[in-house]
Amino acid sequence: MLDSRQRGTALLVAGCFFMEMLDGTIVSTAAPRIAADLQTTPASVGLIITAYLVTLAVLIPLSGWLTARFGPRRVFLAAITVFTLASLACAFAPDLGVLVAMRVVQGAGGAMMVPVGRLVVLAGTAKQDLPRAVAYIVWPGLAAPVLAPLLGGVITTYASWHWIFLLNVPLGALALLVARRLIAPGAPGETPPLDIAGVLLTCTGLAALTWTAHLVSEARSTPVEAAVTGAIAVVVLAAAVRHLLRTEHPLVNLRTLDVPSFRASALDGSLYMAVVSAIPFLLPLLFQEVFGWSAVKSGAVVLFVFVGNIGIKPATTYLINRFGFRPLLIVSTLGLAVATAGCALFTAATPVAVIAVVAALGGVARSVGLTGYSTIAFSETRPERLRDANALFATSHQLAAGLGVAIAAVALRGGAELTDGPRPAYAVAFVVLGALCLLPTVGALRLHPAAGDAVRTVVPGQRGVTQSTVSDSRKSE
Repeated sequence: MLDSRQRGTALLVAGCFFMEMLDGTIVSTAAPRIAADLQTTPASVGLIITAYLVTLAVLIPLSGWLTARFGPRRVFLAAITVFTLASLACAFAPDLGVLVAMRVVQGAGGAMMVPVGRLVVLAGTAKQDLPRAVAYIVWPGLAAPVLAPLLGGVITTYASWHWIFLLNVPLGALALLVARRLIAPGAPGETPPLDIAGVLLTCTGLAALTWTAHLVSEARSTPVEAAVTGAIAVVVLAAAVRHLLRTEHPLVNLRTLDVPSFRASALDGSLYMAVVSAIPFLLPLLFQEVFGWSAVKSGAVVLFVFVGNIGIKPATTYLINRFGFRPLLIVSTLGLAVATAGCALFTAATPVAVIAVVAALGGVARSVGLTGYSTIAFSETRPERLRDANALFATSHQLAAGLGVAIAAVALRGGAELTDGPRPAYAVAFVVLGALCLLPTVGALRLHPAAGDAVRTVVPGQRGVTQSTVSDSRKSE
């Protein structure tokens, strides 16, 4: 069982995860108001979202090396401080250029904040307690993109867009005080030399890939721009993979993918994350652009996804212990696929109660699925590889969160080309995302039945999970 200090640390990291995810999505609601105040166009304001996401994706791989060099406590406290001060600076930015620059600084803080905090939780938690610790961390982060439309709509309607950033100041200050109390100082370990070539190749490739996603999701960009940037991303990332597999001390250790359970989480879990992040993007657009709902009503209905998230949260650890990872991942990926494709049937005449039920069921599936992927990722990872696995996991899932919005935008644009109205275009987009979610289902079916059993405990009425079972799982895989 987790003690009070471990629970407190997990909830602290959960709060930081919430702030990071919220800031990646809430700004889009306030884009018109920000554009009017800063005397620019709403389309240009999209750059403050992209700058934040690009910085997150680029700098997350550095979190593992910085943690080894300076120690997790110092890096975590510094990250919270940078994120909070940058949020304050964003609120008082006099023009778009300053706002974009401060968003880059804010992204730098966020890139270190959550991966390092999660590493602190993982390193101090016994294997059997990982499901509960991860459940504490995951669900607030899942709640942020769902709460963002409602919170952003309320803030922009009844207050000022500045409060979107000012909200982080008291939250960040509280997180800093709690972190100083909970996270014990530790001496930095032996630090390998920084992989400069890995930094340049990985950061450039991730930046190009994230920028490509931005270009694809923007209607005003040309196919040539996206194709050129995408080609650069592919070439540079291919060179980065080749380098990372050959160098002695890589920035990101791709050899951690040789553990089947971690590989499933990093690859299949990223596809799942892409669909999860796309739903809170598409639903508010459907409700506002097609159904004609207000931002507040739209956000309130999307909030039922969060109801499903939090409603299933107390049972996730029990479900993992009772049934194992493979059955839960199969059910959750199928469940999200069905709930997502089901959104294609929504019309303006669909009762709000029906929409709320489907949203809640989708929330249940996404909560169980991401908790499962986040837990099984480290279930069979050796302690000496934990830092490397954590950095790779955080990078892949952050990229997926950003790419999910781009995938949704492309599917919506393709639907518009194939159909003759806005609602059918959204229907096509939801069906495409539902089909995409079936790929993780295939991956879950290929998992060994005993995958992840090292972190499970026996529940009443269940046959005991033994270490020999785990060993047999690893041998067969």
